[in-house]
Amino acid sequence: MSTIHTTDQLGAALRTARKQLGLTQPQLALAAGVGTRFIVDLESGKPTVRLEHVLRVIDALGGELQLSGLPDAAPEDAADRAAVVQGARHGA
Repeated sequence: MSTIHTTDQLGAALRTARKQLGLTQPQLALAAGVGTRFIVDLESGKPTVRLEHVLRVIDALGGELQLSGLPDAAPEDAADRAAVVQGARHGA
């Protein structure tokens, strides 16, 4: 498991995983349903990549994203927080 603190570290970790699996950037892009340019940007540490696409790439590599050091949120707690945020946005 890797500890990631920067977009550069994330890109390097994903590049290493891709190479260990013997995949080219175009092959990984196809497997993840993203463009090759996205893989290039992700591996170079571009800070503005879409999180949804990052998660697809991680999944295509057989990995998963885990968060540590944060409190666990029960599904209903997360839904309650989302409702509070939505209410705040709409002036409720």
